[in-house]
Amino acid sequence: MRGPFSLFSHLRHLAPCAALVLVASCGWTSAGEGDGDAPPGAPTGVTATAGTATSVHVMWNTTARADAYEVYRGTTKIREVPGSKHMVDVTRLRPSTLYVFTVRARDAEGQPGPHSRAVRARTPATVADDRSAPTRPSAPHGRAAGSRAVQLSWSAATDNRGVASYDIHQGDAKIHSVGGSQTAAVVTGLRPGTAYSFTVRARDAAGNVSPATPAVRVTTPGTGDGRATAPTGFRATSHREDGAYYVDLNWVPPRVDGEVTEYEIHLDGRRATSLVYGGSAPRDRATYSFYVGRDAGVSHRVRIRAMLPDGTWGGFSTQRTVTTGPGR
Repeated sequence: MRGPFSLFSHLRHLAPCAALVLVASCGWTSAGEGDGDAPPGAPTGVTATAGTATSVHVMWNTTARADAYEVYRGTTKIREVPGSKHMVDVTRLRPSTLYVFTVRARDAEGQPGPHSRAVRARTPATVADDRSAPTRPSAPHGRAAGSRAVQLSWSAATDNRGVASYDIHQGDAKIHSVGGSQTAAVVTGLRPGTAYSFTVRARDAAGNVSPATPAVRVTTPGTGDGRATAPTGFRATSHREDGAYYVDLNWVPPRVDGEVTEYEIHLDGRRATSLVYGGSAPRDRATYSFYVGRDAGVSHRVRIRAMLPDGTWGGFSTQRTVTTGPGR
């Protein structure tokens, strides 16, 4: 096999459940050196919701290493947003029309990743001379769903022609949208130990918007020090094969909203290698083994951290010390 795998000629033990791309640094270089050039992965969690008869709200999870996102309608690129954003309102559409959208990420070097799965949204029929806004949604409620997400709910608004969607605002910024038949939403990508304020507005097919609900205030649990996002159950052992020593790792991925597909391994206080799952990443327990040399009796300190779905690094696992065994 060619490409990044050739950097570890002695690497034999890869996770069997997914295609794995290694971004390794020969000689255990310091962090920031020797990074691989793999493009970003396909955005996950893509949704498309008709906001009015002429607009659709497209959202996705933040992708690691994304410098920008490209939004496609069918095969046509229609919008581009910076990597700090993960939603867009697509406007000037036709009423009563089915649209198909995909999103792909592009890194700082201009490399595009694969397209996301396709999502579909049908715009509702237009309503002539509709100037009546929906009523205000009532009974808003919110609770933390882990340290990085909030579950919101509300009672349905009413409208003379029907509610097309609900817009969720964080402060003055619209951050999410769901269909008019839904009265709940999960807001992700939040920070542990942080206070948030949300409001909800109803929107009809003509674009009329209701007054906002009273603010819902929720504080996510945690300290913000990374402990809530660190891999747990981290273990490190060593084995010998064909005259060489390998460090064998296993851990439980952090419990966050979205899939964790990238990890960074530190050996003896320096970044040793990164690994990226190209297929479905393990959710219950992950394993990984890598070559560390041919000398017996050498002790190494090792720890690991995950790239979170919002594109930031989570906290480090507990550090373990492992010693290569005696020679044979």
